[in-house]
Amino acid sequence: MSEEFYRMKRLPPYVIAEVNAMRAAARAAGEDIIDLGMGNPDLPPPDHVIAKLCEVAQKPSAHGYSQSMGIPGLRKAQANYYGRRFGVDLDPESEVVVTMGSKEGLASLATAITAPGDVVLAPNPSYPIHMFGFIIAGATIRSVPTTPDEHYWKSLERAMAFTVPRPSILVVGYPSNPTAETVDLAFYERLVAWAKENKVWVLSDLAYSELYYDGNPTPSILQVPGAKDVAVEFTSLSKTYSMAGWRIGFAVGNKQLIAALKRVKSYLDYGAFTPIQAAACAALNGPQDIVQKNRELYHKRRDVMVEAFGRAGWDIPAPKASMFAWAPLPPALKEMGSLEFSKQLLTHAKVAVAPGVGYGEDGEGYVRIAMVENEQRLRQAARNIKQYLKSMGVNTPAKGAA
Repeated sequence: MSEEFYRMKRLPPYVIAEVNAMRAAARAAGEDIIDLGMGNPDLPPPDHVIAKLCEVAQKPSAHGYSQSMGIPGLRKAQANYYGRRFGVDLDPESEVVVTMGSKEGLASLATAITAPGDVVLAPNPSYPIHMFGFIIAGATIRSVPTTPDEHYWKSLERAMAFTVPRPSILVVGYPSNPTAETVDLAFYERLVAWAKENKVWVLSDLAYSELYYDGNPTPSILQVPGAKDVAVEFTSLSKTYSMAGWRIGFAVGNKQLIAALKRVKSYLDYGAFTPIQAAACAALNGPQDIVQKNRELYHKRRDVMVEAFGRAGWDIPAPKASMFAWAPLPPALKEMGSLEFSKQLLTHAKVAVAPGVGYGEDGEGYVRIAMVENEQRLRQAARNIKQYLKSMGVNTPAKGAA
């Protein structure tokens, strides 16, 4: 009975869990850790959303099983969101399904459409479920770059030419987690054309659709005419409305993929708690000022972090979107590797970040920094990091204290 289970053998150690365990131990010992590791929003949902949750939860009829595909009002609210935001028409009955966050949706769709031995193209580095949802389902992963340049397209062509069996699914995620890279509509136009030519399904993860900066709204792949022939897209209320723990997301698009997802989910769950779904309707249908407010707040945090960390001696590119910065290790410490650097930051600077190698081997040399602490805490993190860098003999610019 000591033999490890088949799917467990296919999963590597979860590298990020090492840093998480260290962080938990430090906090249990009473240390003040500035946690920039997990993308866990520190802001509350809107008051009217919480009020709707409480109101519906008071109803005796609200506590039975719900619908695994989502209540009709919520599917309609998501279709209306796509119409408002992207100008995309969706049929709430056949082109929208509610998921337990985008993560569960991706994993359930992988279960629905993947056969053992199928080849899936997934970005590297990327959010782990983009790869491991399919690995758990029995597929083989062929990595493609995350950066959407000409090298990306050459990698797709090589994958189709030299992989046996030919890849049948491509996962994309922009704004990217972890790299925060973005794409324009022209990228999606080219991608849809490529997918149709090569008979490949496209799964787009748009979880950070509303966290964009500098006045450049993120597009949806479904804005491309004909995209619904090959694509399905996942979104989430987690970051947009600070509802991460509520676990409400959506898959929308291609009817065949949505039908497969609905069918698998009908075996796996009964849907989210009905009062939560009703509150999600209130979020999508109600006042949208929190969306702009959150965007402005993260934008400000981004600017504070880039400026303060830069003065501390660590230059970080300003992300164009998402709640993350993808930061190259300080050049003098690059040989340390992202996991050891993350451990050292936690131990010596009391700052938690996520090691880039946890998002794929091509993430080595980077760490992901989540902007989930307030500006004062970000400046404190910079001061702590400055002292750590000095202790390591890393020269810091003489531009004043962080």
